[in-house]
Amino acid sequence: MAEFTSKRGPRTFYKGRGARATGVITSSRKFVSIKEMVPEFVVPSLEGFKLKPYVSYRTPTGTEPALTPETLFTQAVAPRIKKDIEDGTFSPERLEEYGFDPNQEGKLFKLYPKNFVR
Repeated sequence: MAEFTSKRGPRTFYKGRGARATGVITSSRKFVSIKEMVPEFVVPSLEGFKLKPYVSYRTPTGTEPALTPETLFTQAVAPRIKKDIEDGTFSPERLEEYGFDPNQEGKLFKLYPKNFVR
């Protein structure tokens, strides 16, 4: 089935574009704005900030290699497993605490978001 949009519904159907409502519609079909639901943007003062908001397309690409599942595993999970082996608390039955998911086909560890490198 295709996505249900305003073009597929009746004339009165209006889905919107994902913006959150800033109030509620009452039973008499009137919109009541609620102050707590209005988003408030907190912008820090950038006075004295030396960097510019624009990054040129001519800048060289990063020198850091791309993050692969293997490097993410060696950076996030492997040190914890190694530490637990050295402490003597490692148990192959408790691999779930390292991000192991037995329901994945052919993959040993979920690499996002539980054990993402922070």
